[in-house]
Amino acid sequence: MKKVITLLIAIVSIPALTAQDLRDAYRYSNNDLSGTARFMGMSGAFGALGGDISAISLNPASSAVFLSSGASITLGFRGLDNDIRFNDGRSLVEENNVDLNNVGGVFVFKDTGDSDWRKFSLGINYTTNSNYEENYRVRGNSSNSIDQYFLNFAQGIPLDLLQLRDNENISNLYSFLGETEGFGAQQAFLGYQGFVIDPEFDDPDNTEYFSLIAPGNFDQRYRYAATGLNGQLTFNLGTQYKDFLYLGLNLNSHFINYENSTEFIEFNNNTGSETTEVYFGNSLVTNGDGFSFQLGGIAKVSDNVRLGLTYDSPTWFNLREEASQFLETNSALDEFVSVSPQVINVYPEYRLRLPAKFNGSFAYLFGKQGLISFDYSWKDFSNLQFSSGFNVEYADLNDLVSNEMKAASTYRFGGEYRIANFSLRAGYRFEEGPFQNDDSGDLTGYSGGLGYTFGNLNIDLAYSFANYEDSSTGFINPTVIDRDLSQVVMSLTFGL
Repeated sequence: MKKVITLLIAIVSIPALTAQDLRDAYRYSNNDLSGTARFMGMSGAFGALGGDISAISLNPASSAVFLSSGASITLGFRGLDNDIRFNDGRSLVEENNVDLNNVGGVFVFKDTGDSDWRKFSLGINYTTNSNYEENYRVRGNSSNSIDQYFLNFAQGIPLDLLQLRDNENISNLYSFLGETEGFGAQQAFLGYQGFVIDPEFDDPDNTEYFSLIAPGNFDQRYRYAATGLNGQLTFNLGTQYKDFLYLGLNLNSHFINYENSTEFIEFNNNTGSETTEVYFGNSLVTNGDGFSFQLGGIAKVSDNVRLGLTYDSPTWFNLREEASQFLETNSALDEFVSVSPQVINVYPEYRLRLPAKFNGSFAYLFGKQGLISFDYSWKDFSNLQFSSGFNVEYADLNDLVSNEMKAASTYRFGGEYRIANFSLRAGYRFEEGPFQNDDSGDLTGYSGGLGYTFGNLNIDLAYSFANYEDSSTGFINPTVIDRDLSQVVMSLTFGL
């Protein structure tokens, strides 16, 4: 059974394992296009339109546009095609799954008197913002070895801390180092006990180390498997004032569940290498809950023109993480070594504040025959911030966020054309990436869909495609992934 320990350490120093890394934090703040088929068929350009369950999560005033109560459920097929580049290697991987995209309902209460407040609405809506299901393997050759990872952590740590005492085992010392010295000492311990690194001097006070892996060429393989999702439950209140103004408020409950498992494998036959094979495995479990609110309005400027405006507050997350590791090595003489502490590191709960967002919208209606709409949103990712109630300092990481992340804009265009009971829809969107001097994260997408109404029952179908590039630093060399995300969704909407 694995031992569980709590690490009261400066987690900022462990980007390889925890979510306290710029790109992992961006993962939690970035949402896929998700919702009803009508919403997705128009690429989510619904901020000035309302009258759709998913539009509530974009502009809370949307619920007040409903003429009567209604409910909707949406199922989706998700296909992810990854073109992965790792060192000089390349891998093509497909991932498919079916999920509940969206479910929600709106209850409309009309005023039967002479009040200027024509109606009130109450809504509840669940949306899967992001799906983290992913699994891939990639292989490539490199001139950089993983030995540098362990050396970087080991330099400056006394050899005495890394050596086993009488009646002490791997698990005991790994736990002790985590509780007293921190994550870095644990990594140095793995490298030393796994014969990746060795001390310059056989002296308990030695603080300098060298690699047992000789320079040259390295055959490296990387496996990544992840599961989980980012979900949002919205409680909505809306109202209509006279015939031209709709107002709304959302209270949002967020939750994150993310698990990943990685294994890095390295082979070499370089002259002088005492260690020729390395197998380094890590697993991470992240769970979190958060809160945000939204204020929004829609103005009916004329019979044809609608304007929308929404403010999304920051999202305040509390995140909890657990991690475990193992290291195995082999030599040219087939001397196999396993360093498997069987310990779960439990890190202090920390807070992640995701930045606020502003969304402005315009829509033009061609009577009952069709419409076009445009949404623009702006979010400053440099305001993303880490903090903790424990003695954990995040100043360096927050400075890194401020220096390397930027404000990003999103543009969405949508249109709908009606022919009798049929509706045809199309959309386009472009989302800027959040990183300074790096186009990684820029997303281009398009969508299309159709719907049919039976009166109190609507059936809608949509297809959405998006392409963007993602990358991670890994342990030594970056992995660059060109992603194609395809979604097919179907919605049933009922009048109540």
